[in-house]
Amino acid sequence: MANSLSAEKRIGVNKRNQIRNKAYKSTVRTVYKKCLIAINNTNEDNINFVNSLVSLSYSKLDKAVQKGMIHKNAAASKKATLAKALKKREQNK
Repeated sequence: MANSLSAEKRIGVNKRNQIRNKAYKSTVRTVYKKCLIAINNTNEDNINFVNSLVSLSYSKLDKAVQKGMIHKNAAASKKATLAKALKKREQNK
């Protein structure tokens, strides 16, 4: 229980930020997962769609780092995984 007005305000701010952070992390995970699935299930017809998903994933990961949601090395690892999967898929054509 908060003992002061400022402590009560901080509880509200922390709760608001927690909800925002949770939603953003969820979005990043969803886009990342969709991108990996699209890379694995792609063919020559929808390569533009896959490239746009990769671009969106990179953008969301960079924005998450900028906002402090995830560490920059974690984002770099995820981006490298996407690039590796895309390259492997292109080589197996």
